[in-house]
Amino acid sequence: MYYFVEPMTDADIPQVQEVEQASFSTVWSPNTYRRELRNPARSRYIVARASDRPPPPRSDSTAVWKRWGLLHTLVSSLINNPAPSPASTLVGYAGVWVTLDEAHVTTIAVDPQHRGRGVGELLLNNLIDLSLEMGATALTLEVRESNASAQQLYLKYGFTPSGRRKRYYTDNGEDAIIMWTETLNSVEYQARLRELRHQLFARLRAQAHQPDPERTPLRLRFRRTQRAPLSGHDQGE
Repeated sequence: MYYFVEPMTDADIPQVQEVEQASFSTVWSPNTYRRELRNPARSRYIVARASDRPPPPRSDSTAVWKRWGLLHTLVSSLINNPAPSPASTLVGYAGVWVTLDEAHVTTIAVDPQHRGRGVGELLLNNLIDLSLEMGATALTLEVRESNASAQQLYLKYGFTPSGRRKRYYTDNGEDAIIMWTETLNSVEYQARLRELRHQLFARLRAQAHQPDPERTPLRLRFRRTQRAPLSGHDQGE
C-alpha cells in the first residue's frame, strides 16, 4: 500500500467528513471547510490517500519538493499543479493556520483502518513544510492530556509542552496540553527533520510491499483526537 499527500479540494470534503466522523465526536460543517480552502494566505488543508500503485513520478524542482528528498517516490508534493493521482482512497487529512510567523495545527485525523502505518506522521511532515512555505518559524498545537500516543509523536518531531488549557474539550472537560516546536528553520531542527524523514521513508517503503492493512493487524501508534476551535465553534474530540 502506498500513501501520498495532496492539497484538499472541495471534492474531497465528503470523504474528509467520513474520516472526521470516525475520529471525533464533533465535526465541522462542509461550509467551514469551504471557507478554509478559500483562504490560502492564512490556512492550508491536505489529504492523505492510499493506493496499491505508487504516485506518478515527479520532475518538479520546487523548494517544497526538494525539502522532501527521499520521500519523493511515495509522497505527492504540495505544489500549484499536482500530477494526476492513481486510483486511490482518502484515508486522512490535516490543516494548519498561520498568523504572522506562528503556525497552528487545526486538525489532523487518520481513518481507523489505516492508523499505525505512518499516515499521521506523513501528514505532520507536510504541515511542517507548509508552515515554512507560509513564513512560519514555529508550530503549535493542542493535544488531549490523556493522548499519550499523539504526544509521543509530537515529542519526536521537536514539540515540547509549554502550557495547559483547562477543560478545553467540551465532550468530557479534559484539559489540553499546549505544545510548541523549536525554530523550524534552524540548522538543528532541519537536521532532526532529515533524519526522521529517512526513517519514515524506510517505513513507508517497507509497507508498500505488505498486504492491505485490513488483512494485516497493526498496533495503533498514532491517533490525533483533538482540534482547535474554528470560526467560533468549539471543536473538541
